[in-house]
Amino acid sequence: MPAARGHFRFPHNRRMKKSPALLALLLAAAAFAQEPQMNLPRVKLTAGMHVIDAQVAATNEQRMTGLMHRQEMPQHEGMLFVFDYPSQQCFWMKNTLLPLAVAFVADDGTIVNIEEMKPQSLDSHCSMKPVRYVLEMNKGWFAKKGIAAGARLGGPVFR
Repeated sequence: MPAARGHFRFPHNRRMKKSPALLALLLAAAAFAQEPQMNLPRVKLTAGMHVIDAQVAATNEQRMTGLMHRQEMPQHEGMLFVFDYPSQQCFWMKNTLLPLAVAFVADDGTIVNIEEMKPQSLDSHCSMKPVRYVLEMNKGWFAKKGIAAGARLGGPVFR
């Protein structure tokens, strides 16, 4: 509820002065909001002979948080962003601590383009055409595996 001159307004017009306990509770809630997402559903994807264990970010909240606040990510893991319909997708790295590579992927699993992204940057990285899927991996993962635009990912999400 809105604050009014150093007091928090509660139902029935009761007011309560800010207390250290309440302040601690609010700070803990803010810290919790900065926790990385670790328990999203997962899907197995393939890129040639390579298997990817991808967390699936399918809701607005999951997509907005993405890989923010992560300190590390195993090399065989990534995050697959799933959108309701194909459109131009643009990603940035605000509050993202890991350097990442992003693949913009068509409905059939074909990689449209791949971009390398710097941590904590507001630089925008966009798909070259409308896509419904975006796969983030550790920086350099696609290049190290010889995977480029035009390659096809496999998995149950692709038609």
